[in-house]
Amino acid sequence: MSIISPALKGFMKLRHSAIDNFMLNPVDTQLQVFNDLVGSAQFTEYGKQYGFEKINTVADFRRQVPINDYDTLKPHIERILEGEQNILWPSPISWFAKSSGTTSDKSKFIPVSKESLDDNHYKAGKDVLALYIRQFPDSKVLSGKCLVIGGSHQINQLNADSFFGDLSAVMLQNMPYYSHVMRTPDLSIALMDEWEQKIEMMAHTTIQENVTYIAGVPTWTIVLFKRILEISGAKNIHEVWPNLELYIHGGVSFTPYREQFRQFIPSDNMHYLETYNASEGFFAAQDEVDNQGGMLLFLNHGIFYEFMPTEEYGKEQPQTLSLAEVELNKNYALIISTNGGLWRYLVGDTIQFTSLNPFRIKVSGRMKHFINAFGEEVIVDNSDFAIAEACKLTGAIVNDYSAAPVYMTGESNGAHEWIIEFETLPCPLEQFTEAMDNALQKVNSDYEAKRHKNIALRMPIVHVMPKNGFNHWLKDKGKLGGQHKVPRLSNERKYLEEMMPYTKQ
Repeated sequence: MSIISPALKGFMKLRHSAIDNFMLNPVDTQLQVFNDLVGSAQFTEYGKQYGFEKINTVADFRRQVPINDYDTLKPHIERILEGEQNILWPSPISWFAKSSGTTSDKSKFIPVSKESLDDNHYKAGKDVLALYIRQFPDSKVLSGKCLVIGGSHQINQLNADSFFGDLSAVMLQNMPYYSHVMRTPDLSIALMDEWEQKIEMMAHTTIQENVTYIAGVPTWTIVLFKRILEISGAKNIHEVWPNLELYIHGGVSFTPYREQFRQFIPSDNMHYLETYNASEGFFAAQDEVDNQGGMLLFLNHGIFYEFMPTEEYGKEQPQTLSLAEVELNKNYALIISTNGGLWRYLVGDTIQFTSLNPFRIKVSGRMKHFINAFGEEVIVDNSDFAIAEACKLTGAIVNDYSAAPVYMTGESNGAHEWIIEFETLPCPLEQFTEAMDNALQKVNSDYEAKRHKNIALRMPIVHVMPKNGFNHWLKDKGKLGGQHKVPRLSNERKYLEEMMPYTKQ
């Protein structure tokens, strides 16, 4: 590894000028991406249907092409799954990223073109390391291996020409050989679909490797850390991997997990880098490591962005904004057009801009993950902050949580009901609940107004989930591992009612 590491560092530096270019010329860069996408797809079936050949401006595009979600594009995607081509994108598509969350029992199959792999996912992955090395030029992160804790499972063949798997499985299956030399564990383990056995195999096979950085979701990374410490007898992870210096995370907010990671890796030289990577595309990453001020939006990676003010959601003809029109600290639904054939596609996430020069964003929640039963408009960004503040004040450590409203009755006003899985709770539950409630009022004035004198909302109701209880719930639903997540907020009680029996086990 030490032989090829300098060459890799040189390659990373070549990316810096491209990154600087889109940071300095964001609007022009996006316009070029837009023209390339529309021009490439004008002779596809979808392009002909919506007159791509006559689209000359973004205004034309907005006027002629509808905003889509998965359901509206599903008939086109199903035809591609059956082997038809040139439907949404001109180049042949045989791979699909299977995506399924706890919010739906249905699976989504996102088309993955060669362009979306090469010019988006792989390119963005390289740029993440390029940004890191620019900030830490003496880093030895490329002298060892990357431990990949992906959500992948075995590739499943749909027919003679089409294959699907979790995004990480598709990426791993299509990577060039030299990329596999730089990562661990072996592909046969990385693609296992039985997560309990997978963690066991990962722990035993990676413990002797020189792991310098890790990429994965926090929950499964913590499970792996615990097992590795049990096997090795080490006091912390740095005793196992002394050269570990970087953790790349995404998918869920890292805020509730930060303290746990500090305990597992008690080192001032350990860095944390957030990415925004989904089956639909790799959108952003921190360019200032350990600074929680937002992620740099990747503007020349085969994706054209639009931003829908959340108040437009549900309208017959919702308005969208371009980069030049967005404002700081406002919630926007993210809409993308990609080099995989997703056109004006509503991702489902809400984002806020934390900087306009350069354009940096943070994920503030999901369009369907919020509580607004009483006009309180609580989003995941609020609840993550409240959990983190309560942990800071009480010394508690939270593994995961979910919350939903308790509706008003003739006898009592409403409330928010929480199920929280603690790693550590060194104080009475009532003390933690009060700290969480105060923090939520601090960050959300609408919630504060509803809590004032218990007018609309009384004190939150909190239930303690036994350790691994959320995993048992996910497993029973057939959704353990991978990209499946606990829905942290819901405006209805379906998931909370499903989880409640697990608090009593």
